[in-house]
Amino acid sequence: MTPHTVFELRRYRLLPNGREALIGLFDREFVEPQEAKGMRIEGEFRDLDDPDAFVWVRSFRDMEARTEALASFYSGPVWKEHGPAANETMLNSDNVLLLKSTGSVQPFAHNLKRSQEVERPEARGLIVVNICSLAPRTEEDFARYFSDKALPVMQEAGARIDGVFVTARGVNGFPRLPVREGETVLVWFECHKDEESAARYQERLHRNVNWADEIYPRMDGQCWRRIEVARLTPTSRSLCAW
Repeated sequence: MTPHTVFELRRYRLLPNGREALIGLFDREFVEPQEAKGMRIEGEFRDLDDPDAFVWVRSFRDMEARTEALASFYSGPVWKEHGPAANETMLNSDNVLLLKSTGSVQPFAHNLKRSQEVERPEARGLIVVNICSLAPRTEEDFARYFSDKALPVMQEAGARIDGVFVTARGVNGFPRLPVREGETVLVWFECHKDEESAARYQERLHRNVNWADEIYPRMDGQCWRRIEVARLTPTSRSLCAW
């Protein structure tokens, strides 16, 4: 597959009871048409702690390809027909981070190919998304520390790390879909078999003296707010799953 270098982490705040309607519509009408434009739908998720949140990730070859793909899809017949019904489920859809991989792990390397989707009995797992909000232009130093110190400890404790990302700089070439510009973040995705497995991982992680006394406090101290954690479960068509 062609390497993708630009990723969107999208979190939608939905009207009460709107999530299942949106997921059903998304899976029926939006997956293949977007991927036909060169995007990849890496993952779709329910937030375990927020029944009115839908989280998903899509990727693009590069920023130019992103602009072209979005312009084509959102001006095309599929969005024209089904977009209004999707929008009717939402309170807002502009909580979007534009990201690039740090290169410390291959992004979503464990994802199925879309052609393998029918072979999977069900999408399982607990995906934990962690967002570090950083001071401007500090993400490269933070990412080096994360890769050198934090990542090996997490992996040794049993986490499957499916991606480590920082803010993708550049102009949003499709302003019709706003993104959170002017922010600096590092984001990592953990994948666990289930909640019990994730709990055991946390226990092992916090027994590591370096993690508890040095690594996590140092990372947390460089963030201007607490590290944001979202616990997600994959939808039936999510390629990112256990």
